[in-house]
Amino acid sequence: MAFEVINMKRVFINGKDRIEDPDTSLSVDEVQGFLSVKYPDLTTATVSGPEIKGDEAIYTFKTTVGTKG
Repeated sequence: MAFEVINMKRVFINGKDRIEDPDTSLSVDEVQGFLSVKYPDLTTATVSGPEIKGDEAIYTFKTTVGTKG
């Protein structure tokens, strides 16, 4: 049985925004820091994932800013 190696593309979800991987050499935490310049709510967000869909590894940023409880 032969195995096929597939390079998965990382995708980041912030609310309704789908963000392509800015740099594959960065860790997920480093991507979060990099993207926090454009998306300030990411400074307090947590990351979940990856969720594998097809050839994509999808990471979701979840923020608690503005929520109660």
